Amino acid sequence: MKAIVYTHYGSPDVLQIKEIAKPAPRDNEVLVKVYATTVTIGDTIMRSFKLPVAGWQKLMARLFLGIHHPKRPILGMELAGDIEAIGKAVTRFKVGDPVFASTLGVNFGGYAEYKCFPQDGMLALKPANLTYGEAAAAVGAGMTALRCLSKANIQRGQTVLIYGASGAVGTNAVQLARQHFGADVIGVCSTANLELVKSLGANRVIDYTREDFTQSGETYDVIFDAVGKASAARGKQVLKPNGIYLNVHKDSGNGEKLEGLLAVKDLIEAGKIKPVIDRHYRFEEIVEAHRYVDTGHKKGNVVIMVAENHPIQAAKK
Repeated sequence: MKAIVYTHYGSPDVLQIKEIAKPAPRDNEVLVKVYATTVTIGDTIMRSFKLPVAGWQKLMARLFLGIHHPKRPILGMELAGDIEAIGKAVTRFKVGDPVFASTLGVNFGGYAEYKCFPQDGMLALKPANLTYGEAAAAVGAGMTALRCLSKANIQRGQTVLIYGASGAVGTNAVQLARQHFGADVIGVCSTANLELVKSLGANRVIDYTREDFTQSGETYDVIFDAVGKASAARGKQVLKPNGIYLNVHKDSGNGEKLEGLLAVKDLIEAGKIKPVIDRHYRFEEIVEAHRYVDTGHKKGNVVIMVAENHPIQAAKK
Protein backbone atom coordinates (compact mmCIF):
# COMPACT_ATOMS: atom_id res chain seq x y z
CA MET A 1 0.00 0.00 0.00
CA LYS A 2 1.00 3.64 -0.34
CA ALA A 3 1.84 5.69 2.74
CA ILE A 4 3.38 9.07 3.42
CA VAL A 5 6.50 8.53 5.49
CA TYR A 6 9.03 10.78 7.19
CA THR A 7 12.31 9.46 8.58
CA HIS A 8 13.71 12.73 9.93
CA TYR A 9 12.36 16.03 11.17
CA GLY A 10 12.20 19.18 9.10
CA SER A 11 10.27 21.10 6.48
CA PRO A 12 7.33 19.60 4.57
CA ASP A 13 9.83 18.22 2.07
CA VAL A 14 10.73 15.41 4.50
CA LEU A 15 7.36 13.78 3.65
CA GLN A 16 7.62 11.09 0.97
CA ILE A 17 5.16 8.65 -0.59
CA LYS A 18 6.42 5.07 -0.27
CA GLU A 19 5.14 1.55 -0.78
CA ILE A 20 4.92 -0.37 2.48
CA ALA A 21 3.29 -3.62 3.57
CA LYS A 22 -0.49 -3.56 3.90
CA PRO A 23 -1.51 -4.39 7.48
CA ALA A 24 -3.72 -7.37 8.34
CA PRO A 25 -6.19 -7.20 11.23
CA ARG A 26 -5.65 -9.37 14.29
CA ASP A 27 -8.52 -11.29 15.84
CA ASN A 28 -9.88 -8.26 17.70
CA GLU A 29 -9.07 -5.67 15.02
CA VAL A 30 -10.68 -4.09 11.99
CA LEU A 31 -8.91 -2.98 8.81
CA VAL A 32 -10.04 0.42 7.52
CA LYS A 33 -9.61 1.44 3.90
CA VAL A 34 -8.82 5.14 4.31
CA TYR A 35 -10.63 7.64 2.09
CA ALA A 36 -9.70 10.85 3.88
CA THR A 37 -7.35 12.22 6.53
CA THR A 38 -6.31 15.73 7.56
CA VAL A 39 -3.33 17.97 8.15
CA THR A 40 -3.59 19.35 11.67
CA ILE A 41 -1.31 21.73 13.55
CA GLY A 42 -0.28 18.68 15.56
CA ASP A 43 0.93 16.92 12.41
CA THR A 44 3.06 19.91 11.43
CA ILE A 45 4.50 20.20 14.94
CA MET A 46 5.55 16.54 14.94
CA ARG A 47 6.97 16.79 11.44
CA SER A 48 9.01 19.92 12.18
CA PHE A 49 9.82 18.97 15.80
CA LYS A 50 9.06 22.56 16.83
CA LEU A 51 7.37 21.83 20.12
CA PRO A 52 5.16 24.58 21.67
CA VAL A 53 5.98 23.52 25.24
CA ALA A 54 8.87 24.00 27.63
CA GLY A 55 10.62 22.28 30.51
CA TRP A 56 9.69 18.74 31.42
CA GLN A 57 6.78 18.75 28.96
CA LYS A 58 9.20 19.34 26.10
CA LEU A 59 11.47 16.57 27.35
CA MET A 60 8.55 14.13 27.59
CA ALA A 61 7.39 15.10 24.09
CA ARG A 62 10.87 14.48 22.72
CA LEU A 63 11.02 11.06 24.36
CA PHE A 64 7.59 10.19 22.98
CA LEU A 65 8.23 11.38 19.43
CA GLY A 66 11.86 10.29 19.16
CA ILE A 67 14.85 12.44 20.06
CA HIS A 68 16.94 12.00 16.90
CA HIS A 69 14.37 10.69 14.42
CA PRO A 70 10.63 9.91 14.42
CA LYS A 71 9.57 6.78 16.27
CA ARG A 72 6.29 6.77 14.34
CA PRO A 73 7.08 7.46 10.68
CA ILE A 74 3.49 7.87 9.44
CA LEU A 75 1.60 10.96 10.55
CA GLY A 76 -2.15 11.54 10.38
CA MET A 77 -4.19 11.95 13.56
CA GLU A 78 -7.68 11.34 12.18
CA LEU A 79 -9.31 9.59 9.25
CA ALA A 80 -12.49 8.32 7.67
CA GLY A 81 -13.09 5.32 5.45
CA ASP A 82 -14.79 1.94 5.18
CA ILE A 83 -14.07 -1.27 7.06
CA GLU A 84 -12.55 -3.68 4.56
CA ALA A 85 -11.85 -6.67 6.81
CA ILE A 86 -12.45 -7.77 10.41
CA GLY A 87 -10.79 -10.21 12.78
CA LYS A 88 -12.67 -13.32 13.84
CA ALA A 89 -13.39 -11.93 17.33
CA VAL A 90 -14.87 -8.63 16.12
CA THR A 91 -18.53 -8.03 16.94
CA ARG A 92 -18.83 -4.25 17.00
CA PHE A 93 -18.38 -3.66 13.25
CA LYS A 94 -18.94 -5.45 9.97
CA VAL A 95 -17.28 -5.26 6.55
CA GLY A 96 -18.50 -2.25 4.62
CA ASP A 97 -19.26 -0.05 7.64
CA PRO A 98 -18.31 3.60 7.04
CA VAL A 99 -16.30 4.87 10.01
CA PHE A 100 -14.37 7.85 11.32
CA ALA A 101 -11.56 7.54 13.83
CA SER A 102 -8.76 9.05 15.87
CA THR A 103 -5.33 7.47 15.51
CA LEU A 104 -3.75 8.96 18.65
CA GLY A 105 -4.00 5.67 20.54
CA VAL A 106 -2.65 3.54 17.69
CA ASN A 107 0.61 5.36 16.86
CA PHE A 108 -0.98 7.70 14.31
CA GLY A 109 -0.92 6.45 10.70
CA GLY A 110 -3.74 8.31 8.95
CA TYR A 111 -1.45 9.12 6.01
CA ALA A 112 -1.83 5.65 4.53
CA GLU A 113 -4.26 3.70 2.38
CA TYR A 114 -5.08 1.26 5.20
CA LYS A 115 -5.04 1.34 8.99
CA CYS A 116 -5.88 -1.27 11.64
CA PHE A 117 -7.76 -0.47 14.85
CA PRO A 118 -8.82 -2.60 17.81
CA GLN A 119 -12.60 -2.92 17.68
CA ASP A 120 -12.86 -1.09 21.02
CA GLY A 121 -10.58 1.68 19.81
CA MET A 122 -11.33 5.30 18.97
CA LEU A 123 -13.54 4.69 15.95
CA ALA A 124 -17.26 4.87 15.33
CA LEU A 125 -19.74 4.75 12.48
CA LYS A 126 -19.40 7.84 10.30
CA PRO A 127 -22.07 10.52 10.77
CA ALA A 128 -24.60 9.88 8.03
CA ASN A 129 -24.86 13.56 7.07
CA LEU A 130 -21.13 14.12 6.46
CA THR A 131 -18.83 13.35 3.56
CA TYR A 132 -15.78 11.22 4.31
CA GLY A 133 -13.63 14.35 4.18
CA GLU A 134 -15.86 16.18 6.62
CA ALA A 135 -15.98 13.14 8.90
CA ALA A 136 -12.19 12.92 9.07
CA ALA A 137 -12.06 16.60 9.99
CA ALA A 138 -14.72 16.22 12.68
CA VAL A 139 -12.73 13.94 14.95
CA GLY A 140 -9.96 15.73 16.82
CA ALA A 141 -11.14 19.34 16.76
CA GLY A 142 -14.71 18.37 17.57
CA MET A 143 -13.72 16.32 20.60
CA THR A 144 -11.23 18.95 21.78
CA ALA A 145 -13.75 21.80 21.60
CA LEU A 146 -16.42 19.76 23.40
CA ARG A 147 -13.99 18.56 26.08
CA CYS A 148 -12.79 22.09 26.82
CA LEU A 149 -16.15 23.86 26.83
CA SER A 150 -17.75 21.14 28.95
CA LYS A 151 -15.36 22.08 31.77
CA ALA A 152 -16.98 25.53 32.02
CA ASN A 153 -20.50 24.26 32.84
CA ILE A 154 -21.89 26.89 30.45
CA GLN A 155 -25.44 28.00 31.16
CA ARG A 156 -27.92 29.22 28.56
CA GLY A 157 -27.62 32.97 28.05
CA GLN A 158 -24.09 33.28 29.40
CA THR A 159 -21.51 35.19 27.38
CA VAL A 160 -18.69 33.10 25.88
CA LEU A 161 -15.74 34.65 24.05
CA ILE A 162 -13.77 32.37 21.74
CA TYR A 163 -10.30 33.55 20.75
CA GLY A 164 -9.09 31.97 17.51
CA ALA A 165 -12.66 31.38 16.37
CA SER A 166 -11.78 30.54 12.76
CA GLY A 167 -9.44 27.62 13.41
CA ALA A 168 -10.31 23.94 13.54
CA VAL A 169 -11.09 23.94 17.26
CA GLY A 170 -12.49 27.48 17.22
CA THR A 171 -15.06 26.84 14.48
CA ASN A 172 -16.36 23.87 16.44
CA ALA A 173 -16.35 25.86 19.67
CA VAL A 174 -18.43 28.68 18.19
CA GLN A 175 -21.07 26.23 17.01
CA LEU A 176 -21.09 24.26 20.26
CA ALA A 177 -21.29 27.33 22.48
CA ARG A 178 -24.18 28.75 20.46
CA GLN A 179 -26.15 25.70 19.30
CA HIS A 180 -25.47 23.17 22.07
CA PHE A 181 -24.94 25.27 25.19
CA GLY A 182 -27.20 28.18 24.19
CA ALA A 183 -24.65 30.88 25.00
CA ASP A 184 -24.19 34.33 23.49
CA VAL A 185 -20.97 33.97 21.52
CA ILE A 186 -18.31 36.54 20.70
CA GLY A 187 -15.72 35.28 18.24
CA VAL A 188 -12.24 36.76 17.86
CA CYS A 189 -10.46 36.30 14.53
CA SER A 190 -8.73 38.18 11.71
CA THR A 191 -10.40 40.44 9.15
CA ALA A 192 -10.50 37.75 6.47
CA ASN A 193 -12.52 35.38 8.65
CA LEU A 194 -15.17 37.68 10.13
CA GLU A 195 -17.96 36.51 7.81
CA LEU A 196 -17.10 32.84 8.34
CA VAL A 197 -17.36 33.14 12.12
CA LYS A 198 -20.62 35.08 11.84
CA SER A 199 -22.03 32.33 9.62
CA LEU A 200 -21.29 29.77 12.33
CA GLY A 201 -23.63 31.51 14.76
CA ALA A 202 -21.48 34.05 16.61
CA ASN A 203 -23.58 36.93 17.96
CA ARG A 204 -20.67 39.28 17.39
CA VAL A 205 -17.19 39.04 15.93
CA ILE A 206 -14.11 41.03 16.95
CA ASP A 207 -11.30 41.66 14.48
CA TYR A 208 -8.19 41.24 16.60
CA THR A 209 -6.11 43.23 14.09
CA ARG A 210 -8.22 46.30 14.88
CA GLU A 211 -9.57 45.80 18.38
CA ASP A 212 -8.23 44.35 21.64
CA PHE A 213 -11.06 42.43 23.32
CA THR A 214 -9.55 43.13 26.74
CA GLN A 215 -9.93 46.89 26.21
CA SER A 216 -13.59 47.04 25.19
CA GLY A 217 -14.97 47.39 28.71
CA GLU A 218 -17.00 44.18 28.33
CA THR A 219 -16.75 41.19 30.65
CA TYR A 220 -17.41 37.52 29.91
CA ASP A 221 -18.62 34.41 31.71
CA VAL A 222 -16.22 32.19 29.77
CA ILE A 223 -13.16 32.94 27.65
CA PHE A 224 -11.81 30.07 25.56
CA ASP A 225 -8.44 30.52 23.86
CA ALA A 226 -8.86 27.96 21.09
CA VAL A 227 -5.36 28.51 19.66
CA GLY A 228 -3.28 29.01 22.79
CA LYS A 229 -1.99 32.43 21.71
CA ALA A 230 -3.90 34.96 23.83
CA SER A 231 -2.50 36.52 26.99
CA ALA A 232 -4.10 34.57 29.82
CA ALA A 233 -3.23 37.21 32.42
CA ARG A 234 -4.92 39.99 30.44
CA GLY A 235 -7.86 37.80 29.43
CA LYS A 236 -8.63 36.87 33.02
CA GLN A 237 -8.97 40.56 33.87
CA VAL A 238 -12.17 40.78 31.78
CA LEU A 239 -13.88 37.75 33.26
CA LYS A 240 -17.04 38.22 35.28
CA PRO A 241 -16.96 37.18 38.95
CA ASN A 242 -16.59 33.39 39.01
CA GLY A 243 -15.86 33.47 35.27
CA ILE A 244 -13.79 30.69 33.71
CA TYR A 245 -10.72 31.01 31.45
CA LEU A 246 -9.93 28.03 29.23
CA ASN A 247 -6.82 27.37 27.14
CA VAL A 248 -6.83 24.67 24.47
CA HIS A 249 -3.36 23.46 25.45
CA LYS A 250 -4.08 23.23 29.19
CA ASP A 251 -7.73 22.22 29.25
CA SER A 252 -7.99 19.55 26.55
CA GLY A 253 -6.24 16.88 28.58
CA ASN A 254 -7.51 13.68 30.23
CA GLY A 255 -7.12 11.82 26.97
CA GLU A 256 -9.58 10.83 24.28
CA LYS A 257 -12.50 8.60 25.16
CA LEU A 258 -14.89 6.77 22.87
CA GLU A 259 -17.87 8.47 24.49
CA GLY A 260 -16.39 11.78 23.35
CA LEU A 261 -16.31 10.64 19.74
CA LEU A 262 -19.84 9.29 19.99
CA ALA A 263 -21.01 12.57 21.52
CA VAL A 264 -19.53 14.48 18.58
CA LYS A 265 -21.28 12.09 16.18
CA ASP A 266 -24.62 12.71 17.90
CA LEU A 267 -24.14 16.50 17.80
CA ILE A 268 -23.28 16.37 14.10
CA GLU A 269 -26.28 14.25 13.23
CA ALA A 270 -28.48 16.59 15.29
CA GLY A 271 -27.26 19.52 13.20
CA LYS A 272 -25.53 21.25 16.11
CA ILE A 273 -22.04 21.27 14.58
CA LYS A 274 -20.45 20.72 11.19
CA PRO A 275 -16.71 20.81 10.47
CA VAL A 276 -15.46 23.70 8.37
CA ILE A 277 -13.27 22.65 5.44
CA ASP A 278 -10.79 25.18 4.10
CA ARG A 279 -9.07 23.14 1.38
CA HIS A 280 -8.91 19.62 -0.08
CA TYR A 281 -5.61 18.18 -1.33
CA ARG A 282 -4.83 14.95 -3.13
CA PHE A 283 -2.63 12.37 -1.42
CA GLU A 284 0.34 13.25 -3.61
CA GLU A 285 -0.04 16.93 -2.66
CA ILE A 286 0.77 16.31 1.01
CA VAL A 287 3.87 18.54 0.94
CA GLU A 288 1.86 21.45 -0.45
CA ALA A 289 -0.83 20.85 2.18
CA HIS A 290 1.70 20.98 5.00
CA ARG A 291 3.21 24.16 3.58
CA TYR A 292 -0.23 25.75 3.61
CA VAL A 293 -0.93 24.76 7.23
CA ASP A 294 2.53 26.04 8.19
CA THR A 295 1.47 29.55 7.09
CA GLY A 296 -0.88 29.70 10.08
CA HIS A 297 -3.76 31.02 7.97
CA LYS A 298 -5.96 27.98 7.52
CA LYS A 299 -9.66 28.32 8.26
CA GLY A 300 -11.11 25.27 9.95
CA ASN A 301 -9.63 22.08 8.49
CA VAL A 302 -7.40 20.90 5.65
CA VAL A 303 -8.45 17.53 4.21
CA ILE A 304 -6.28 15.01 2.36
CA MET A 305 -8.07 12.71 -0.10
CA VAL A 306 -6.24 9.42 0.26
CA ALA A 307 -7.88 6.85 -2.01
CA GLU A 308 -8.03 7.07 -5.78
CA ASN A 309 -11.59 7.25 -7.07
CA HIS A 310 -12.59 7.85 -3.45
CA PRO A 311 -16.19 8.53 -2.49
CA ILE A 312 -14.98 11.70 -0.74
CA GLN A 313 -18.18 13.59 -1.39
CA ALA A 314 -20.52 10.69 -0.68
CA ALA A 315 -22.87 11.50 2.16
CA LYS A 316 -26.52 11.03 2.88
CA LYS A 317 -28.29 14.37 2.98
